[in-house]
Amino acid sequence: MREPLPVVGIMCCHRDFGVEMAQAVMDRYVRAAMTYGQCSALLIPAITGYFDAQAVASRLDGLLLTGSPSNVESHRYGQADGEGPFDPARDEVALSLIESLIIAGRPVFGICRGFQEINVALGGTLRRDLGQAAPGSNRIDHHAPADVAFDAMFDHTHEVALTPDGVLARAVLHDSLSVNSVHFQGVDVLGDGLTVEAVAPDGIVEGFSANIGGAQVLGVQWHPEWQPDRHRDRQTFFELMGAALRGHPI
Repeated sequence: MREPLPVVGIMCCHRDFGVEMAQAVMDRYVRAAMTYGQCSALLIPAITGYFDAQAVASRLDGLLLTGSPSNVESHRYGQADGEGPFDPARDEVALSLIESLIIAGRPVFGICRGFQEINVALGGTLRRDLGQAAPGSNRIDHHAPADVAFDAMFDHTHEVALTPDGVLARAVLHDSLSVNSVHFQGVDVLGDGLTVEAVAPDGIVEGFSANIGGAQVLGVQWHPEWQPDRHRDRQTFFELMGAALRGHPI
């Protein structure tokens, strides 16, 4: 008899859908998670009313936090102002779920916004100036120009150096990767307990991992769910997630 598949919760966010608001997650996240993680998936709405993070966490084998057009509200990491769009309900649900999954010793994986959410949940902070580098700075552009087509955004790439003998380096058997770069915000101060897994050429942390009381954590700033069938290393992110969902060390 076949073993039941583990279940990963996948975080939704608010999206305008005509005249209504929808709870949405792009299909590519769900398909990549289920296909390469070999798991079932449940979508977690970003709705705070009657939401009980502990109750939801108890029904999941792990959590995948997706990317989104919205930014984490700056007050969540002790700063003022900040540039939207924001999704306060997603912040509330995602951050409380991260805490509950980690307390329960279950894996938490994050992509782009999800990577940033994990950092904030663990006491880290974000910077908000990474889109286009200022002339003469030592920064690189972390986002394609605003006027490019949607697919072209994901054609914008740069290298990341992988930490020797880190989770990602061991999994992909390389010391660097070419990754897509579609973000304006990123890690400033690293959250408590996180270990750097990948660094951009300008020193920005783009991957981290942790094992907190048995809860395995892995986050990347890039988008491994984008065309994983064409990139073996992108499949690896979800294979690691599948292993963690089954209680295997990564």
